[in-house]
Amino acid sequence: MSEAERADRRTAERPVTVDDLRELTGAATPHFAQQIRNRVAKLIAPLPADDPVRLLGEREIARLTALGREGEHRGRGTHPAQPPLPSAAGRD
Repeated sequence: MSEAERADRRTAERPVTVDDLRELTGAATPHFAQQIRNRVAKLIAPLPADDPVRLLGEREIARLTALGREGEHRGRGTHPAQPPLPSAAGRD
């Protein structure tokens, strides 16, 4: 995965949208979380601090940072005696 962004998202004629961020971050996995985080940071950098797209981007950056460091926590367990699946982070 490259940290390069689609050229059409980086033009002044086409502002970054919430849908752009969702498309970029929606299917993030721990393996690619840091690269996606960097792409989001580049996209939202020129936006004003109170822009809704920037605010969502900052929340996604925090989520992606945690995802990249901690891994995925999967499963909730359907029965009280059944524990959730462990994270894949930190396994050898």
